[in-house]
This record gives sequence, structure tokens and C-alpha cells, in this order.
Amino acid sequence: MSDQPPKTRVVILGGGTAGWMTAAALVKQLGHACDVHLIESEEIGIVGVGEATLPHIRFFVESLGLDEADFMKATHATFKLGIEFHDFGRIGTHYLHPFGSFGAPLNDVPFHHYWLRLHRAGLGGELWDTSVCNVMAAHHRFEPPPSGSPLYNYAYQFDATLFGPHLRSYSLARGAIRTEGKVVDVEVDGTTGDVAALKMESGERIEGDLFVDCSGFRALLIGQILQEEWEDWSRWLPCDRAVAMPCTSDGPLEPYTRAHAMSAGWRWRIPLQHRVGNGYVYSSAHISDQDAADALVAAVEGKALADPRVLRFRAGRRTRSWSKNVVAVGLASGFLEPLESTSIYLVQGAIAQLIELFPIGAIRHQDRDEFNHAVDVEYDRIRDFLILHYHATTREDSSFWNHTRTMEVPDSLQSKMKLWRRSARVAKYSQGLFFEPSWVAVYVGQGIVPEGWDQRADAWDSGKLDAAIERVRRQVHERVAAMPEHQTFISARNAAIGLAE
Repeated sequence: MSDQPPKTRVVILGGGTAGWMTAAALVKQLGHACDVHLIESEEIGIVGVGEATLPHIRFFVESLGLDEADFMKATHATFKLGIEFHDFGRIGTHYLHPFGSFGAPLNDVPFHHYWLRLHRAGLGGELWDTSVCNVMAAHHRFEPPPSGSPLYNYAYQFDATLFGPHLRSYSLARGAIRTEGKVVDVEVDGTTGDVAALKMESGERIEGDLFVDCSGFRALLIGQILQEEWEDWSRWLPCDRAVAMPCTSDGPLEPYTRAHAMSAGWRWRIPLQHRVGNGYVYSSAHISDQDAADALVAAVEGKALADPRVLRFRAGRRTRSWSKNVVAVGLASGFLEPLESTSIYLVQGAIAQLIELFPIGAIRHQDRDEFNHAVDVEYDRIRDFLILHYHATTREDSSFWNHTRTMEVPDSLQSKMKLWRRSARVAKYSQGLFFEPSWVAVYVGQGIVPEGWDQRADAWDSGKLDAAIERVRRQVHERVAAMPEHQTFISARNAAIGLAE
């Protein structure tokens, strides 16, 4: 007789990015411990505009054993070195939030302290020229970093409507079961309050031990059935709609995402191999849907490939993303606008926590509590980072920017900003996204100049320090000059795997 416990029956409600990422990870890493059954309806469809990612997605792709070149071919992906922000601090300015460091620490002091000291004296040049990512992006260059290099990293920009189907084929080939159709009823255990089964329009009844709610904003299980509360963050993040529209690509293939501040929000531009994704994220209290659509159509740089499509949402998260035997992943768990491309990262993070805390037998409240804590930390810290982009501005040209500039921000962000303004220090934490270089990029890029810096930076002679930073800048530019153009690198790799141009 086998001493192995029976497999956990996992039922995933909803396909798309969140559902098929969950299914793929479970069949790959926990196929010995669970059976995966995913339910989706082609009639309901998916949101499907999340085309930009963070570097963490690379490790997800690697963990599945996918070949990067094949994955990028299947999703028409390009490389992404960061996000370029236009007009956020004030109109006419721009900066890149890079996936990499500025310079390198000296005597355990972060590089930006030395640069700030020189900057105050009119020396040191541009901080951005000390970042490999920034210079690569500016010159549209790309090559993968050496293994383990701390200097720069990269993510992907891909067609979200192709990502889910790619993972669906992967999951089904490894034992996942898919049912097409609509859920018309949810059976709840009268004693425990757990979800027992989902009843399909076809009459089929699908039982499970653990249910993963990937039903998007509908949140059928976590919201409608279990009534888990939603924590509304619209007072800090007032954008509640987006209008999206793809267009042709008429320029160089940029290895970065662009975010352009608009009168009532911001506009994204994401270059893919076959088209460009565009969208205007806005506050409906400050602009109408039609005016937002007109503004987007006027701003895109290529020929429209579809009519503008309006999406509605609200910023916030569930007070508990794992309740009873239901785990919410993706939009059912929470939503933060894609200003920093965090949507897929939050899905990936929830999946990683679920796999680490996956129940063997009965679900323990300790596992639920730990999962919910980890999810909350991620959402809360990303929320603060997004608010910073809106709050750290001198813009007075519209009611939207007047609101975000003058609004009260969370205490957690207020303390971070005070720490930076006083001493150029970035709050450190062991959990959560966006570490020191990310915060430095936004603070400096949007004009928040600190009063002081680490006093150890004063130990250097300013002339010698200026010369040292100039050497760093020269080395960065020489390194980037030897790299191929982004388009050339992708074309060469596509040719190597037989992709017709």
C-alpha cells in the first residue's frame, strides 16, 4: 500500500493569464500532489491588455522549463529594460525607471549619495548615464546580461491574448483538465462554509478540495459567494477606467515601455514585434469616456488596428485573498493600475505563495494567514510606489493633477518620502517589490531633491569623485556601444529558430 496521501483536487475558475499561469505552475511543480481542473468560458473572454511585465516573469518562464526564444516567438514578445515616464514631475521632463542599478556602491555607500553630493555642487553629470539600462534604452540596444550580473536585468513585452493560450497548451500537455462552459451555481458545504462544487450550464458538477478564483473582476467565489470585503484605494489612486487600442509600429523597436502623463491620468505605449499596444488610464471624475478615447486616438503614433475599447476597474484589494478553501489570484484578489507593470507580477507572487503553502490534506489557518499577509505586503508596497508617481509632481495644469499633488497619502508613504527628503535614504525591507534603485529613479526623476546624503560620501575629494563618476559613465557607454540594436538582436534570434521575417 502506498503511504502517499490522496491528491488534492484543485479547481481553477477562469482562464486567461491568471488561470493558466496558475495551472501551468501547479502541474509543473506539484503534479505529484494535485490534480488540476480549469474551467473557462470563451463567451466571457479575458481583459487581455496586460502586455508589459517585470523581470520576475523570466524566472517564471524558466521554472516551467520553457525556451525563452520559443516563448517570445509564440507571444510576439520584445525585451523590456524599464519604463520611461514623460511629464509626470512636470511637463517637458522624462526619465527611465530602469531594471538595474545606478553605478555601484563605494565603501558600502549606495552610489546615488556620491552623485547627489556632486550634483549639489553642479558636478557629476546626469545620474541616468551611470545606468547600463538607461543607456541601452536610449540607444535602442539589447543583449542579455552576464549570468548573475547585478548591473541590469530585463523583462518582456508580449501579446497578452497569446500568453494564456500558450500556457494552456503547456498545461494540458502535462495533465491539466479543461472544461469549457459557464458556472451557473456554486455549492457550499453547510457545515464548513467551504465551496464544495461548481455546477455547470451543461449540468456537469465539478467537485474540488481547493478552488482558485481567477474569474477576474467578477470574483465569483471570493467576492460573490464568500463575501470577502474589498478595501477601496480610489482616494489615492483615482484612475478607474482605461481605453485601449493597438496600432501599427512605425518607428524603431524600443526595448522599454513608455508612460505619458495626460490631463486626467496617463497613456501607455508598449512595442511588440507585430504591433504597438496603447492605452489611456484615466479618472472618470475628470474626463469622459469619449474625450479619453479621442485623446488616445490623437496621441497614437501608428495606424489604428481596432476601435478603442473601454475597461472599468477600481483600485484596491480583498481584505483576505485566501478564505475558507478559496484562493483568489489576479483581478479577483485585487487591482492596481499598470503604471509599473505589476499585474502579472502580483499573479506570479500569489502563485508562488500558494505553491509554498500548498495544503497537504486539511487546510490550516496558519497557511491561510501567511498567504494573506504576503499578498497584503505586496499590494500595500506597490500601492505606495504608484501613489508616489502622482503625488511627486509640480503640475497645476488640470484638476486631476491638482488633486493628486495635494492629497493626503498613506502614512507608510509619507514616512518613506520624509526619509528620502532628509537624508536620501530609501526605506529597506526584505519583502515586497521595488528596492532602492527603483525609488531613487522616481524620486530624482520627478524632482524630489533631498536635503542631505550619507556623510561618508563627504570623505572623497570632489575632484577625484567627479573623475571616478566620469569613468563609470564612459565605461557604461563603451559597453553599450558594443551591443547590437534591439531589433537586430530579435531578428537574428528569430531567424535562428526558423521564424520567417
